[in-house]
Amino acid sequence: MDTIPFRFIGEPVEVIFDRPPALEKKPDPPSAFRWGGETYRILQVLSEWKDFSRRGKMARTMQPQHAEHAAIHGSRGVGRYIFRVVVTGGRIFELYYDRAPANVDKTKGGWFLLGERKELWQMDEGNP
Repeated sequence: MDTIPFRFIGEPVEVIFDRPPALEKKPDPPSAFRWGGETYRILQVLSEWKDFSRRGKMARTMQPQHAEHAAIHGSRGVGRYIFRVVVTGGRIFELYYDRAPANVDKTKGGWFLLGERKELWQMDEGNP
């Protein structure tokens, strides 16, 4: 299924797991998420991937040989698990778990709704 970005959201969301992930900082896709006062049940995972890129100041704090390994396997507090999903009603969203701690008191990272996508054919027909 070919999709293209439709709307950037970039907001935190609450996720729901029917069965919690074995490793909290290496999660599977959630079963649902809450956003904007609604609960969206995930029907299908279209794709998933990891991004362990170090950005900004973090990119300069590691020796090159260690950075290469970390880019593949991750390192403490760095990385995202990204999921493109179809929810009840057929809407397509991208959400991700960011492993970066928010602060010293909140070290678990958080879930974010990146945006909504549309199937390419929908955009060709001028559907909003």
